[in-house]
Amino acid sequence: MPDPNPAALEFLLSRRSRPAKTLTGPAPDRAALEPILTAGLRTPDHGKLEPWRLIVLEKPALARLAALADERATALGKDDTDRAKGRRQFDDGQLCIAVIEVQRPSPKIPPIEQTYSAGAVCLALLNAALAAGWGANWLSGWPSHDRAFVETGLGLGEGERVAGFIYLGTETSTPPDRPRPDLDKVVTWTSA
Repeated sequence: MPDPNPAALEFLLSRRSRPAKTLTGPAPDRAALEPILTAGLRTPDHGKLEPWRLIVLEKPALARLAALADERATALGKDDTDRAKGRRQFDDGQLCIAVIEVQRPSPKIPPIEQTYSAGAVCLALLNAALAAGWGANWLSGWPSHDRAFVETGLGLGEGERVAGFIYLGTETSTPPDRPRPDLDKVVTWTSA
């Protein structure tokens, strides 16, 4: 017979990301962030490759990235809406964890499984932050896919890419829940 953890299951059944634009200070300090980081790295990792790394971006780093996003938007010919959106995610952020996928050569672990592991780190960090009482959101946006932005701004090398930006801060308002998937439409039961 399983040993259930009703509190953990209830958390997972009711968890809700907080829109990044509704997060304010304070953000977790290093002592508060360490258990979140530790929990986030307890993630599926076939082959124990650790195909990811984390960059904790504090407010001054976020300001630098906001300016770089603005510069890159101009260079890429982005319209005003895309330019503002790319800049705003860094301008408005209090603290951000950049989850970097690092593809490791492996004869046994295909690249797609390494990508899945990096995505699992993003969700684990998000859930750990929420469970710790912080507001949190997982974003990407066009800057995360622009090689010049990630190489210049984050120091990414070959074989590395942004899996996600996890923003943390103090929640200013609880968002309404959104519609959730209908199990009957997305689940197939097979017994043979």
